[in-house]
Amino acid sequence: MSAALTTISLADEAATEALGRRLAGCVRITQLIFLRGELGAGKTTLCRGFLRGLGYQGLVKSPTYTLCETYRVADVQCLHCDFYRLSHPEEMEYLGLREQFDANRVLLIEWPEIATQILPPPDLDITLSFAATGRIAELRAGTPRGESVIPALGTGGDSISKSHVS
Repeated sequence: MSAALTTISLADEAATEALGRRLAGCVRITQLIFLRGELGAGKTTLCRGFLRGLGYQGLVKSPTYTLCETYRVADVQCLHCDFYRLSHPEEMEYLGLREQFDANRVLLIEWPEIATQILPPPDLDITLSFAATGRIAELRAGTPRGESVIPALGTGGDSISKSHVS
């Protein structure tokens, strides 16, 4: 597997949501996606776009306090988790997520750092960071499945520019 990094410049919140929508159009069921970045970097915004891309029309809120929010859209079940408040990797076990990795689901995990030694490798590892204007999304594939998603994303509009770094 390549260690290539794809960097996408996001002009604003709408561009971050648009990236999430495009990502939804590229994934196949049973995907694990890590979302990293400082508070306010756009992790939940990207998840909202992802769910909108699947066709979900309801409220998408941060799972900071609930730890996990489940969404069902058509035949896809999506779990949006936030490990920010977890203190130890073992706490992830109480959420029952291990059973979710083999099912027909997409798992979007914010703040995965606390449990990387317990979690399987992500299909995609996305880091969102602040830029002078907007945000930067860095996408790294962790599996062959993730490698197939990155080229399919395209740039999708004027508010996004894309580059590849090896």
